[in-house]
Amino acid sequence: MDETNLLMRVDRLTTNFHTYAGVVHAVDDMTLTIPKDSVVGIVGESGSGKSVTMMSVMRLIPSPPGRIEGGHVWFDGAALGMPDRMEKDGPNKGMVDLLSLPADAMMKVRGRHIGMIFQDPMVSLNPVLTIGLQMTESMVAHGLATNEEAWKRAVDMLALVGIPNPEERMRDYPHQYSGGMRQRVMIAMALSCSPELVIADEPTTSLDVTVQAQILELMKELKAKLKSSIIIISHDLSIVAGIANKVVVMYAGRILEEADVYDLYEKPGHPYTMGLMKSVPRLDAENRERLVPIEGSPPDLLAPPVGCKFAPRCKYAMNICREQEPPLVTVGEGHRARCFLHHPTAPAVPGFVKVG
Repeated sequence: MDETNLLMRVDRLTTNFHTYAGVVHAVDDMTLTIPKDSVVGIVGESGSGKSVTMMSVMRLIPSPPGRIEGGHVWFDGAALGMPDRMEKDGPNKGMVDLLSLPADAMMKVRGRHIGMIFQDPMVSLNPVLTIGLQMTESMVAHGLATNEEAWKRAVDMLALVGIPNPEERMRDYPHQYSGGMRQRVMIAMALSCSPELVIADEPTTSLDVTVQAQILELMKELKAKLKSSIIIISHDLSIVAGIANKVVVMYAGRILEEADVYDLYEKPGHPYTMGLMKSVPRLDAENRERLVPIEGSPPDLLAPPVGCKFAPRCKYAMNICREQEPPLVTVGEGHRARCFLHHPTAPAVPGFVKVG
């Protein structure tokens, strides 16, 4: 990857939750790169660590019980305007570690440089404050505008995301908006300060398919206009297929596969990715096919299995899979997978095609 085009690098991030029952290993040694002007999709079942990873990046993990126990989150120092905190040399030259920032400096990053669209807008929006007050708060707090300027900017943003009569709707409360319109408000709020990165956590949850398509199309249009990078989190591979440049597949707090969106869908390199694809209907299927669910349940992160975390559910699992954790290996250009089946000495397995 061209390092001059790098916006953020998550480097060996580890986040645990210390509970009365034990330690939950929510994010385990996560490494991820986000180029500038890109869309990265993070997919996986519920509980795979997608949202916790991004909450860790934002340093919004509740403590206790949560604790970020390792790793770094490097962000483009020039974008942050923090020359005194930039690395002077080495592989992270010109980058700033968000995890090392004091709390007041991190407050300046949230909203201004990294915006976040949360899962449920009805919960994320304050029910007793008008949309206008919530829209203008961030711009004023970051010193980007006066109250009057922020109001005008907020009206423009609501119009940009397709809210009719934006001047009037600024005075309404969240319960006076439909679900799809509340999601549009959340998108407008996340983009109001023109952040370099927007994290969209399940932005189409609880919306019908028609509104889902409208929201995804809206995000594509806004990205093209504002040149922000986007991380979109979803459990549905079909959601990220039409918007992402790169897809990361997570399971049990770890990356199992990472690839360009076209490579991933054409040549999935991990049995888990293959299972996710077979469990959703395809519009391009020539014949009517039964959906094949992934048998079993995600592992208990209080006591994860030894070896590959997916081995208990994998029909291709070998003895070594139950004994050792497979490394994340390169299987093609920009394509990595965490699976022993890609080892040169691994036996050929019916139904599994090696990538590369």
